[in-house]
Amino acid sequence: MKKTSLLIFAIAASFCVGYAFNTLVTTRSNRLAEVKKVTGIGGIFFKCKDPKQMRLWYQTHLGLNVNNYGAVFEWRQGADTTRKGFTQWTPFSEKTKYFEPSQRDFMINYRVENLNALVDGLKKEGVTVTDTIETVEYGKFVHILDMEGNKVELWEPNDLAYDKLGKQMGSKTTK
Repeated sequence: MKKTSLLIFAIAASFCVGYAFNTLVTTRSNRLAEVKKVTGIGGIFFKCKDPKQMRLWYQTHLGLNVNNYGAVFEWRQGADTTRKGFTQWTPFSEKTKYFEPSQRDFMINYRVENLNALVDGLKKEGVTVTDTIETVEYGKFVHILDMEGNKVELWEPNDLAYDKLGKQMGSKTTK
């Protein structure tokens, strides 16, 4: 009788410990899954000798609608096709320091959701965050370094404000 009771107690205890562990792991995984990482490309930035001439070349030969910063590609968001999304294309002067500390001639901007939570998670994972989150009318920005030292820009966009700003500038998007 004692052996049977002890065996039942051991099985019940194992079940409870396993259930508790599974609950902790699942809850933690669900919290991490709630923080979406990259949701799309927010921009492509590259160095060149003459950004103005580069913009004109792309306008003339590839039909981009350019402005003083480059070109804005307009698209519809997959989860809600009534909402616009934007991707920025910008040639920078070859002498720009904006890409530092990276030595590369390009930088990619990724669209993200919940930048604050993402940055907290990246810091915990040991990712180098090169600056603090900057908030402007059309979104939040921060820069990180990837494993090879490439500077990456993360953008939590405010697409409504971005669209409004473009219209105020009289800028046409490339569709």
